Amino acid sequence: MKKSSKRFLTIFVLPSDSSKARKYRIPQGLYRAGKVVALLMFIVFAYVVIDYGNMALKVQELNKLRRENTAQKIELRKLSTRIDNLEKRLVRLQLFDKKLRIIANLETPSSTDRELLGMGGTGADEYFLNMDKAKDDLVSKMHSEINQLEEEAKLQERSFTELEEFLLEQAALLASTPSVWPTRGWLTSRFGKRRDPFTGRIQMHKGIDIANRVGTDVIAPADGIVTRITKMHSLGRLVEISHGYGIRTRYGHLSKVLVRVGQKVKRGQKIAEMGNTGRSTGPHLHYEVIANGIHVNPLRYILN
Repeated sequence: MKKSSKRFLTIFVLPSDSSKARKYRIPQGLYRAGKVVALLMFIVFAYVVIDYGNMALKVQELNKLRRENTAQKIELRKLSTRIDNLEKRLVRLQLFDKKLRIIANLETPSSTDRELLGMGGTGADEYFLNMDKAKDDLVSKMHSEINQLEEEAKLQERSFTELEEFLLEQAALLASTPSVWPTRGWLTSRFGKRRDPFTGRIQMHKGIDIANRVGTDVIAPADGIVTRITKMHSLGRLVEISHGYGIRTRYGHLSKVLVRVGQKVKRGQKIAEMGNTGRSTGPHLHYEVIANGIHVNPLRYILN
């Protein structure tokens, strides 16, 4: 009997209503098997919970990576669009540069200039090696296009610098060209051979004569520096201005001089007043233009 009782586990259940107690006998083997099963179920449950947690973290991380990947693709598309727009703008600038060079009669930069600029480095290549194939191809292409755009921009910048220097020089030349009338009045004698009013002989008239009353303003027809103020028997009181680029102008028969030697003058600035000094038949301005040491017709330069 003792031996038999050891093979069973007796469980008494006492109801709360004081009814008869109930007794249950469970074999020891079944009890032990139950504990093993319960332990295995706990282990399986714990594994499922941990695995689910890990899976949830992985899903969360995957979703985050997907969002980042989507954002990167959007940024890459935006960058690609910007590159396309830059390329179009660069083409327009190159066409504009070409037109300006045609107008300015300047040579267009040759393809050799582009080759001399080089293609730049590829310091970011190692960064791209770890990216997936599709993204790597796109980014590598964009990287190459950006390098090419940078080189094109350098060439264009150099071209515009050359154009700027040329146009600034032309602007200085235009500012130094005597292109306006030096005074108001009537053109009484032109440039060229004429009969001298005092001797009656045919002589070369090296300028033009503009008649008006004494005191009429005489202005500088271009930017320059006053290089000479003198009084001559023939031209009377005279002012000479050097405009650079081999161009000089002279103003004769003046009644009053308002500038000094070495003074810089601007186009339109009053420099003297018309007079009747020297060999003159009446109040007028004798105006000469000398280009590279040769007297030329002033009317060739006057635009207004």
